Amino acid sequence: MRKNSTSASPLHNALALDNQLCFALYSASLAMTKLYKPLLAELGLTYPQYLVMLALWGDDGLSVSSLGERLSLDSGTLTPLLKRLEANELLSRVRDAADERRVHIVLTARGRALKVQAQKIPGCVVTALQCSVPEIMSITQQVQGLRNRLQTTLAA
Repeated sequence: MRKNSTSASPLHNALALDNQLCFALYSASLAMTKLYKPLLAELGLTYPQYLVMLALWGDDGLSVSSLGERLSLDSGTLTPLLKRLEANELLSRVRDAADERRVHIVLTARGRALKVQAQKIPGCVVTALQCSVPEIMSITQQVQGLRNRLQTTLAA
């Protein structure tokens, strides 16, 4: 049986699941990924692959290390994503001529063409969220600010 939250102690309220920012972000992330799944299935992409493609559509030719930093992914997670996208002929991994240790990720013609199909996804998301574009931008900026503060705190 649920207790009335107004009669509970401050410590009890502080530990209530619904009062946890971490849970709100986690459950929202799960819901967002679920929203994207059928949209991305039409493109033949998973959500993590879509994030890689978004990064490359914005800045083709990134090094693997730069892409990992941009997406906050370690090489153990990123490498299988890149191999799968390469097998699907959406990108190529190219060694830097000046430094063989450095690998750049370059979109193929097929990878660049997929961007055209992906153009409809943001509109579908806006419709599903039932929010205005300015409201979505505001939420995005707030979450980015939170992420940046957390990264600064964790780096200290």
